[in-house]
Amino acid sequence: MNTAVIRRRDQVRPLTVPRRNRRCADPAVSDDAVSELCAALFSSFPRKDQRQRGEQYLRGLLTTEGRKTARNIAAHLGAPATEQTLHHFIADSTWNWQPLRAALAAHLERKTPVQAWVVRQMAIPKTGEHSVGVDRGFAPHLRQTFRGQQAFGVWLASQELSVPVDWRLVLPDQWVHDHALRDRAGVPKEAGAESPEECAVAVALEAARRWGPRRPVLIDLRDGDVSAAVAPLAAAGVPFLLRVSGTQRLSVADRAMPGFRGGPLPAQRILQLVKGVRRPVPWQDTAAGLTPRTSLAAMVPVALSDPSSGGTRGLSLLGEWTDPSRPPSALWLTGMTQPGPGPLLRLTKLTRRVDMDFARVGEETGLRDYVGRSFRGWHRHMTLASAAHAAVVLSGGGYDSDYDGGSGGGYGGGYDGESERGHPAELASA
Repeated sequence: MNTAVIRRRDQVRPLTVPRRNRRCADPAVSDDAVSELCAALFSSFPRKDQRQRGEQYLRGLLTTEGRKTARNIAAHLGAPATEQTLHHFIADSTWNWQPLRAALAAHLERKTPVQAWVVRQMAIPKTGEHSVGVDRGFAPHLRQTFRGQQAFGVWLASQELSVPVDWRLVLPDQWVHDHALRDRAGVPKEAGAESPEECAVAVALEAARRWGPRRPVLIDLRDGDVSAAVAPLAAAGVPFLLRVSGTQRLSVADRAMPGFRGGPLPAQRILQLVKGVRRPVPWQDTAAGLTPRTSLAAMVPVALSDPSSGGTRGLSLLGEWTDPSRPPSALWLTGMTQPGPGPLLRLTKLTRRVDMDFARVGEETGLRDYVGRSFRGWHRHMTLASAAHAAVVLSGGGYDSDYDGGSGGGYGGGYDGESERGHPAELASA
């Protein structure tokens, strides 16, 4: 895969993103929702003190103002002496986070009609150099240099809510080859080098292996190696929708379609050739109070220009136009030919639900707040912060009226599909 997705660019100014005023996650979080989560997640802990610490940390994430650190949680609980105990529970304890993530996913499957798994990138700015995975490089979706951690989360998404349930951390070269650095952070031997798009595909495949039923996976690969991503997803039988750039070269696979004999063409050019088969698709914008919108959509059977990559049969290019007079605003490559362009286009809109929930809830429940240095501590904190996020959205909370992640398009929406590259919701909350 393309290993140059994050690379050094000294000439670009470092990423600077203002933090919002931090508050507790939501004052109206249902105690029943929290209690149900605690029962579902912590029942696997063999010791009572572990179950108590788990609930204490989870409730602290929901009620502590400011950064959700062990120190702040202990101070909020009025028991500063418990700081060391909470720190040990997260950083040095022996409990495995994977059963908790599986339990969280199963709990959500019972609570909401999950429609897809959305793989979302998350940048975690850091000023120091000792947190696991920290590096300075170029973050494509932010178009800026960036010092910090990069992670990918799998979000279970429905029209009503979305929750992250699994996480994978990108490990730059020095965290792979510097054994002293790895030992200090407790990085396991099996954790190796990955490019960001490899990390995104790997976390999706990991979820598919561990959980059921399998859902369509949505991944933004506009800056990644699409051919190398299709092969493992297709081989694993994971249905996918991959967002691709307009310059991605594909070949039209239907003899009846324009461009069939044109050889590999840019994806945007293929869609321009089939503008005559576009059809209106109504959809509800979950990021704007279920506002009804309409886009044009077309779907074309295609093949990857590099057939040696495998998994190239049965692919389709899905295009969306939010403005009929402009180029397509979003392009997706999929191995799903059913249920057709309308339902598939509506499925892609779950990325907006995830962006909104991250901006409104994820920041407040501490997804970017772990200040420790250990690999295992990071994963344990992320697991409990994800559970806190679930408590908020399952309570119907966290949905203020100030989300400004874009109108989302539709005719007259003023939406430029390429503007998503800036991830305004993430910039506002980083």
